[in-house]
Amino acid sequence: MSAARTRAATPEAAVPATAVLNDRGAERVRAGHPWVYAGEILGWEPAEPAPDARAPVRLRDRRARELGLADFSPHSQIRLRLLSRDPAARVDAAFFRQRLEQALAYRQRLVRGSDAYRLVAAEADGLPGLIVDRYAAALVVQTLTWPMAARQSELVAALEELLQPAVVVERNEVKVRQKEGLELRRGLLRGEAAAASQTEVAINGLRFQLDLLEGQKTGGFLDQRENWAAAAGYAAALGAQSALDVFTYQGGFALHLARHCPRVEAVDSSRPALEAAERNGERNRLGAIDWVEANAFDLLRDYDQNDRRFDVVVLDPPAFAKSRAALATAAAGYKEINLRALKLLNPGGLLVTCSCSHHLSEAHLLDILAAAARDARRELTLLERRGQACDHPVLLNVPETAYLKCIFAVAR
Repeated sequence: MSAARTRAATPEAAVPATAVLNDRGAERVRAGHPWVYAGEILGWEPAEPAPDARAPVRLRDRRARELGLADFSPHSQIRLRLLSRDPAARVDAAFFRQRLEQALAYRQRLVRGSDAYRLVAAEADGLPGLIVDRYAAALVVQTLTWPMAARQSELVAALEELLQPAVVVERNEVKVRQKEGLELRRGLLRGEAAAASQTEVAINGLRFQLDLLEGQKTGGFLDQRENWAAAAGYAAALGAQSALDVFTYQGGFALHLARHCPRVEAVDSSRPALEAAERNGERNRLGAIDWVEANAFDLLRDYDQNDRRFDVVVLDPPAFAKSRAALATAAAGYKEINLRALKLLNPGGLLVTCSCSHHLSEAHLLDILAAAARDARRELTLLERRGQACDHPVLLNVPETAYLKCIFAVAR
């Protein structure tokens, strides 16, 4: 058989698609950011991947210098997400298994006093679009980009091999999936529904029962875990006798504070959340908590008018600024609740004020707090500026990974 006929009979290896980036996109990738926007792609060599292609694409600048390998999202404005800066890396099952093992090892070294934590935090763990939260023997998985959604079954299989969970839940009703052209869905992937809806975890010496199928986010707010303990520590050090936890949800701050404060009130507008929080209080034999169903803005105003006072006030609202366009309105809301909270604090009292709005920076939150303090005629001493727990890593060159702000201050 001739050489020519041999070449013709042998299928050619698939040529990986290469995205050629403009200078702006290339510089961002070199600076450590993993995202490339659709408008930063000058062209494709030999051609743009098909919408159902799962293989990563190569990244190059316009001078043909290699930048790494990235996942391709055909429908999102964030068209490419970096997987590896090594253009020769093999992105296969072993690649993802190693990334999962590295994420687990990081948490095993740093997480203390909790069997509930974020196991995989997307870009912060080199797995863009993948969120995995561990709740004792249960896992909750979110695949938020097209490539990760396509790999979901393989990723779940790797997690099952690594951790042998009794329960695996899919919480893919997150709206960001729609920007990827993905359907919204949630459900049980492994185990029993009763076990998923009654998962019990240990956090900072307290027991919590969480509903992984119906609860907010993936079942609980794991990013505040370390701040719950810090608030309790400061309350004890300051000798606090009373505390008000506003936007309590299932009582994270309230339950921690109740171990040191004889009187705790916890406020939320959701009756089911308060009922779950109350059950957690009973589970931990913490009976000195008054669970109040109310609109937070109305309650703070009413308490101010009726001269209610507390030694600790916690504000942990949902994200007021879900977009940059909503920032001005959100800032007014943050100022209002902080102003009211400061008026409720006894001299020397502790304010814990939080924001999970990505579009509101810590500097902006501090400016809002300063303005609220001026209007309330209170002086504030900053104790700490905190963020999300260590299992939600922050990448220095990726500001989007830092979203939670938690300010501890003493009012005079």
